[in-house]
Amino acid sequence: MFEELLHAWDGEEVALRFDAASNAWMFVCVHSTVLGPGMGGVRLQRYATPHDALADGLRLAGAMTLKQAAADLPFGGGKAVLAVPDIPRGADRAALFSRYADLVNAMGGTYVTAADMNTGQADMDLVGERTAHVLGRSPERGGSGDPAPSTARGVFHGIVATARRRFGSSDLAGKRALVQGVGAVGFPLAEHLHEAGASVILADPNAERVSALAERLGGTLVAPVDVVGTECEIFAPCATGGILSAETIPKLRCSVVAGAANNQLAAEGADELVRDAGILYAPDFVINAGGVIHLAGYETLGWDEGKMASRLESIGDTLDEVFDAADRDGVTTDAAARRMARSRLDAAG
Repeated sequence: MFEELLHAWDGEEVALRFDAASNAWMFVCVHSTVLGPGMGGVRLQRYATPHDALADGLRLAGAMTLKQAAADLPFGGGKAVLAVPDIPRGADRAALFSRYADLVNAMGGTYVTAADMNTGQADMDLVGERTAHVLGRSPERGGSGDPAPSTARGVFHGIVATARRRFGSSDLAGKRALVQGVGAVGFPLAEHLHEAGASVILADPNAERVSALAERLGGTLVAPVDVVGTECEIFAPCATGGILSAETIPKLRCSVVAGAANNQLAAEGADELVRDAGILYAPDFVINAGGVIHLAGYETLGWDEGKMASRLESIGDTLDEVFDAADRDGVTTDAAARRMARSRLDAAG
């Protein structure tokens, strides 16, 4: 069932377990350990098939390699997926994460786990009871807590840099910024954009949450199905990936795409379609690196808050390098960012 996916993958290692007690599949995908152990979050999600879950893990692990390299961190790329029939709660959830921790521990340090979609620091606290190969535990348990606010801060700095390149000014006052998904990252990002003077447009399936935020920020609501095609200067995808496709790109009515979602480009060639549409794209694995910077900096590199603030702000500087390289070499911004990441991998390898 999985052979075709694994043979086509360019990564190093996959550990899998069928967890009979929960009827869940566990996949731990280590794409690269060239720069250090593969580090990435564990995603807890329902999938149509285990095949889809593994494909998601393999793709996300590869993106994590690029993210860690672009951020110049001492980690490689990894990702874990727990494909569950239903999102567990209470004792069932605790038992599942204990067994997941045992799988991580059995990998001997080639993979370091953290939180991701539908997981958080409470889950990492449970994992930390059974393995040392975990980041993002609560401060009470010796961790650095939720990295989502750092991701949001880094994306904000990236938006400022991208706006400066596209519009000739860092001033966001009066710019319409559409935030798709106001969860753990999109929520604080919308606040940062509002504080910078942008006019925020918000979309999220959780009507109560998004309405309350829109009222507090004086923002505008748009239905999730109407996100593509809504007029704005800045589009910040902060939900699931694959938003930029051959179908959606011609419908976009924005000048900039710069958001936190992983794997925003749905297929090969989508980056060229974005460029040809006259839209400046901030590569997702560059602009959304604030979370891994937070985890690595606070928990392994000993940074203080001043150093962390400086490194998050430097995401904008990295994007400037990417934009310069894209212009110089006549390639897309995504291609330029990938070249940058791979040059660091080649130098280390």
